[in-house]
Amino acid sequence: MDQPNGRCDLHTHSQASDGMQSPAENVRLAKQKGLSAVAITDHDTVAGVAEAQQTGLECGIDVVAGVEISTRAGGKDIHVLGYYMNIKDELFLERLHGLRDAREERNHRIIAKLQELGLEISWEEVIEGLGRPLEPDESIGRPHMADVLVNKGYAVDMRDAFDRYLAEGKPGFVSVPRVAPEDACQWIREAGGAAVIAHPGLYGDDELVRRIIEQSRPDGIEVFHSDHGPEEEHRYAALAHEFNLIVTGGSDYHGVRQGVVFHGDLGSKTVTLDVLEQLRAAASRELT
Repeated sequence: MDQPNGRCDLHTHSQASDGMQSPAENVRLAKQKGLSAVAITDHDTVAGVAEAQQTGLECGIDVVAGVEISTRAGGKDIHVLGYYMNIKDELFLERLHGLRDAREERNHRIIAKLQELGLEISWEEVIEGLGRPLEPDESIGRPHMADVLVNKGYAVDMRDAFDRYLAEGKPGFVSVPRVAPEDACQWIREAGGAAVIAHPGLYGDDELVRRIIEQSRPDGIEVFHSDHGPEEEHRYAALAHEFNLIVTGGSDYHGVRQGVVFHGDLGSKTVTLDVLEQLRAAASRELT
């Protein structure tokens, strides 16, 4: 199937962060699945966007410039999605660079904690696990460490690695100082983009989500996500209506690790093309 179906997956990750495929491969897969548009939303980097957009031009699919920014609020890691930013905005790129520095510090501290637990894992092994050189402005995440843990027999699969060691509250979890969600929303707006609260159902605290919306004034909220069931979709659609937010959605596709599609398959959660128009309109308002 490769005829455009008017659907858009607004949450996918590539090798520029913790996805398994190149940005170009994500775009080609979206085309094969018949999507009309796909967003590349890597963690704290826009390094994969230009390649994806070039591939989009070549194969005839709209590629949305995106990012997923790591923030902290209420004692939880909160993610903020950005769409239609100017990916060459120097201040925005400088801010993302600072976030990746914090991420790298966290990664080394996670490795140290895992070693203290008696697990033989090194930073060099994590990089070797990429199977390629780490490119400038790419970011390393916990899934890369989970791969090593699985390959060395410390966990059965990705989910087990997180449940045993890497998830919040587990022995290998490390939190470093992060910006607040309102800062991330402001950064996205200042770079000419639209800001969206990612996967609110993963935070387990709807009152916190409500406070973040009130304080950060995002443009939208991710109602449809691979880890949201119908009940969560209903709750967050109501929240979107209450605060007049754009209803967005995406698979949070990371590719296949140990034979399992992490979060959801590309195109499994989508929204219609009119959502792109809403996001574009919100982004253009920020420029006026």
